[in-house]
Amino acid sequence: MASGKYIFTSESVSMGHPDKLADRISDSVLDALLDQDPMSRVACETVVTTGLALIVGEITTKAIVDYSDIVRQAILAVGYDDDESGISGRTCNVMVALDKQSPDIAMGVDASGDKDVGAGDQGLMFGYACNDTPELMPLPIALAHRITNRLTEARFNKEVDWLRPDSKSQVSIVYEDFKPIGVNNVVVSTQHAPTVSQEEIRNFVIEKVIKPCLPANMVSDKIVYHINPTGNFVVGGPHGDSGLTGRKIIVDTYGGWGRHGGGAFSGKDPTKVDRSAAYMARHVAKNIVASGIADRCEVQVAYAIGVSKPVSVRVDTQGSGKISDEKICEVIQSFYDFTPRGIIEYLDLRRPIYSKTSSGGHFGRNDPEFTWESTANASKLAAALKA
Repeated sequence: MASGKYIFTSESVSMGHPDKLADRISDSVLDALLDQDPMSRVACETVVTTGLALIVGEITTKAIVDYSDIVRQAILAVGYDDDESGISGRTCNVMVALDKQSPDIAMGVDASGDKDVGAGDQGLMFGYACNDTPELMPLPIALAHRITNRLTEARFNKEVDWLRPDSKSQVSIVYEDFKPIGVNNVVVSTQHAPTVSQEEIRNFVIEKVIKPCLPANMVSDKIVYHINPTGNFVVGGPHGDSGLTGRKIIVDTYGGWGRHGGGAFSGKDPTKVDRSAAYMARHVAKNIVASGIADRCEVQVAYAIGVSKPVSVRVDTQGSGKISDEKICEVIQSFYDFTPRGIIEYLDLRRPIYSKTSSGGHFGRNDPEFTWESTANASKLAAALKA
């Protein structure tokens, strides 16, 4: 990040956003398969549009599931339960086009003899943490998620009768060097019933949704609010825009503040290092910050397909480390096992825990099943780093 004073912006989208609906369907398929067969190999992609959900990909599993029913239940769980919304889990067309995992990929991933579980693909993954917030996330994305989560809460609790599933938020934070010092502007677009006025939407969103989510010391009359800036948002969800798995990877991670290797998460079992190694990198970065060794930390790992150990590991504390990045990098490679098998076992990833990740981001969560967010070993890591 640049030094001096600047503004940084991040966005979040709700579970009803068409891309997030696609992510939820893909991860619901993954969860259903892992529930019966924890060794399932899954790469499931989803496309949603008006009245249609299509799942494609490669799956090898012993599980027997009704894919169409899984898709329908995922759509209904988000709140798309009538044809007027553009897609309904009860009546939409569901198409299933799944095949088995490529034997060439399986050969590289499977353990055999002295060969450990290999990475499911080549690639580079990043994890990030900073002390902006208690959850050790950059403040812009943390606040954007809080706002969309609050909108969803208000919709499910029926606090008003006009909220619909599709919504977005965007928060711009003023920084002085690495320190957040204020909120510059907040953008919220929320799908709504045609009968409500924009004035009512604006008042409710600002007073009941945004302000309770902002740090009390940052709420001021200087904040600019853009609420439904087009003036109308009745047509939304898959009816307003098609959705595709993996198209919101920056929303899933750090809102653009920390880097992203490019691989999506949803619909992938943990042998795919796009997902599991990104979770591990976040876990390591978070524990480095939680240990007090650094205020900020980015961890990069990279893999070759079929090879168990990463081809590279890098640590960057962005000048905030109390010991050298080189020393930290050396210690974490002896403290943590970065092989796919080591990550899967350490984080206990062969469980049906993934559909919840499809909204609100994959990081900065308090859910106990999200083991990559645990800082239980931070003190042990600190001791190892100081030794």
